[in-house]
Amino acid sequence: MPSLIEKSACDGLLPVSAGGVTLSEPAPERITSVAPFAGKEAAAGKALKALGLGWPGPGASIGGEGRLCLWTGRGQAFLIGAEPEGLAGIAALTDQSDAWARMRLEGGGAEAVLARLVPLDLGAGAFPVGRAARSGLGHMAMILHRSGAQSFEVMVFRSMAASAVHELHQAMTALAARAAL
Repeated sequence: MPSLIEKSACDGLLPVSAGGVTLSEPAPERITSVAPFAGKEAAAGKALKALGLGWPGPGASIGGEGRLCLWTGRGQAFLIGAEPEGLAGIAALTDQSDAWARMRLEGGGAEAVLARLVPLDLGAGAFPVGRAARSGLGHMAMILHRSGAQSFEVMVFRSMAASAVHELHQAMTALAARAAL
């Protein structure tokens, strides 16, 4: 009989650093996809408020006390780090915890690293703290969240974890080499 072993999507891949930028893996947390049923959007927002959060508008996130409600598309958000209490019956709930690889990219050159791989303006004026987007990371689908002035959370499908780490580390190394010239 096979023995299943729980392990991270980035097990053995992270952390990596280059040029003052670090790519690491945040502590594992529950990720629940929340999609309110038709006509239940306000009720879902109310249930999220009871958790100290709220329903995020397009491209936004609402966080507090180690919890995050992150916009992931029209009529959908990811609830990260919280149990989906009060949402049963008013929203379709799907546990996504083991489907995504989460990475934190931080440091003074984080924007420059992502600029090599992401077709978005990630400057603080266009993509401020709390902003979220679904986009591409090179050839991969990604959810990007600006979590701090010099930090981003990158989420890719679990099967793409090694490719994402490779691409980001290559960009980090290239920028570090360029700065050393």
